[in-house]
Amino acid sequence: MALLLFPLRGVPEDEADEVRELLAEQQIDFYETSAGNWGVSMPGLWLRDDAELEKARQLIGHYQQQRYLTARQDYLQRKQLGQQKTLRQELIKRPLVYVAYLLAMGLVIYASVRLLFELGL
Repeated sequence: MALLLFPLRGVPEDEADEVRELLAEQQIDFYETSAGNWGVSMPGLWLRDDAELEKARQLIGHYQQQRYLTARQDYLQRKQLGQQKTLRQELIKRPLVYVAYLLAMGLVIYASVRLLFELGL
């Protein structure tokens, strides 16, 4: 029976490619399903042989740990060099966009609360 090894929903394409490559290098028999035409199916990598499950999970776990460490190191390096974007920098860069977002959120909250009071809830 096939087992879901690695769900692909929300996974960056480069990570999915690297996991596919890792499984192929280790000669682990798997197949891939897509989200389908409407995006409601489960995209993922599935194992054909249950006996390879533990080996595949260990490989992917090690890969994800290395990916995390690399991303964390990259983040800390950019932060140290002052290249990491902050909320303050984004607010200064595009203040009108954020003011418009705040006004839209306020309008939605106001309309929701007013509707509740008008209905007597």
